Amino acid sequence: MNTDYLHITAVDLGIAASLILVNVAISLALRLELEVRWLIAGLRTVVQLVLIGYILEWVFNLRHWTLVLFILTVMTLIAGRVSSRRSPLAYPGMAMDGLLSVWVSAWLVTAFALLVVLRVEPALDPKYAIPLMGIVLGNVLSGVALGVERVTEELQTRRDQVEMLLSLGATRWEAFRAPAQQAVHAGMIPVINSLTVVGIVNLPGVMTGQVLAGQTPEQAIRYQIVIMFLISAASGLGTMCAVLLTYRRLFSADHRFCYWRLVPRPGK
Repeated sequence: MNTDYLHITAVDLGIAASLILVNVAISLALRLELEVRWLIAGLRTVVQLVLIGYILEWVFNLRHWTLVLFILTVMTLIAGRVSSRRSPLAYPGMAMDGLLSVWVSAWLVTAFALLVVLRVEPALDPKYAIPLMGIVLGNVLSGVALGVERVTEELQTRRDQVEMLLSLGATRWEAFRAPAQQAVHAGMIPVINSLTVVGIVNLPGVMTGQVLAGQTPEQAIRYQIVIMFLISAASGLGTMCAVLLTYRRLFSADHRFCYWRLVPRPGK
């Protein structure tokens, strides 16, 4: 493996960071009032990545499975919390449903990758487990958020249709099926689009990073192929779990639509 790669200095980072001023200028020119948000977002990016860099270096040196498991758990808790905050509509238990959807799908797929595909020894090797979980969680988070947002929106706009179906003798699943289809479709489309253009229009971060770090293009491509299919499975599974958990919360066992549980989120 070629280990000759370019080192990025602090000056190089400063030059790259200055590119955010392009967005600040656009915001000023169009009076979008996003200048402060762009600057804060850029600052948070730098601070968060620097901190996680030091933490990962420490974890990689220790290589203790309990510490790796703790970090994966914290990552999942944060992702689960964020996944349910995008929807302008909420219902009791939404946060728990989002966390459960993210947790089950991300951990199942990541475990499959570590144990079956890559056959990592030990399975919780931080060099593999933490980056893989981070990539999977980021995409599951998007799928779950899109799915929950769409299914709650569909149930609100189709309330009359849902209740009419139930009044005519339809089961709760028959009344819920159309909103569920729309929600799962919305959660899957971004991943399908990514799979369609990867390697032609888009060179993914993992592949690009490995090539820049000196890995051969062949191995970088193989890793990227594995990751793309991990992402697709995790996103689909997470979206489906979120939609089914929403169904369980908003439809009673006696086939009633509990629309009163679905309320606008404060501030939305």
